[in-house]
Amino acid sequence: MRSFARALPVVAPLLFTSALLAQTPVSQAKPADTEVWTPVPAIVTPGRTNADPPSDAVILIDGKNLDQWVTAKDGSPARWTVSNGVVTVNKPSGDIRTKRSFGNYQLHVEWRVPESITGSDQARGNSGVYLAAVNDGGYELQVLDSYNNKTYVNGQAGSIYKQFPPLVNAMRKPGEWQVYDVVWTAPTFKADGSLNTPAYVTAIHNGVLVQNHVALKGDTKYIGQPEYKAHGPAPILLQAHGDPSPPISFRNMWLRELPR
Repeated sequence: MRSFARALPVVAPLLFTSALLAQTPVSQAKPADTEVWTPVPAIVTPGRTNADPPSDAVILIDGKNLDQWVTAKDGSPARWTVSNGVVTVNKPSGDIRTKRSFGNYQLHVEWRVPESITGSDQARGNSGVYLAAVNDGGYELQVLDSYNNKTYVNGQAGSIYKQFPPLVNAMRKPGEWQVYDVVWTAPTFKADGSLNTPAYVTAIHNGVLVQNHVALKGDTKYIGQPEYKAHGPAPILLQAHGDPSPPISFRNMWLRELPR
C-alpha cells in the first residue's frame, strides 16, 4: 500500500477530487421538494399470516356457507358442498359465481385436488377461477393437477388458459392445498366499445410468481382466438368442469378491492 501511494503522489488526489466534484449538486433543491404528505393511506390491519384476510377484505369463502355465491347458469342458490370449512365442487349443479361484481382487486384462494385423483391431461382435477365472468365466458386462471401430469403448457395450473403458460410449475402433490394470490386489473373500454387498456394479471402459485403482470389478449376461448368485448365490473366464477375425475375443493377465499 505504501509503495503504491509513493508511485502515484499526484494522480490519486486528483481522482479523489474529481469524484467529489461529480457528486456536488447543481441546483439548490431541498428534501422537502419531493415529500408527499397527503392523502394519507388508509390503515389496514393485516392477517396474522399472509393467508389470513386483512381488515378490508371481502370474504368470499369462509367454509361456513355459500351466501356470497349463486349458480352461474340461473342465479339460484349455489349447491356445492360445504363441510369442515371446505367447499367442494358439485359437478351436476354447475359453475358458481359471486353475487357481487368487482373491478380491480387482489384475490387469495386456496384449492385442493383430491389425493385419490384419477385421469390424465385435462381430465385430472380440472377447474378454473374466472377472474371476471363476462359474455358467457370470461378470463380464466386455470386450476388443474399439474403434478407429474403432462398437458399443453398453456392449459396447466397457473396458466392464463390458452394464452400464457406459467413461468414455472409450482404444483404441490394431490391432496395438498394449493394457494393462488392474484392481482387483477380489469380492462377498460372507450365510449364506442373498443378496447382502451387490456386486462392485466399477476399471479403467485404457492408463493412462486407464475404470471408477471401479463397483458391478456382477450377473454378465454376453448376454440379460437381470444377477443375483447366491452363490459364493466363482473362477478368471479368457479368452474365445475365436466371431466370424470373426482371433484376439487376450495377454502379461504377473500378479496381486496383496488382503485381504478
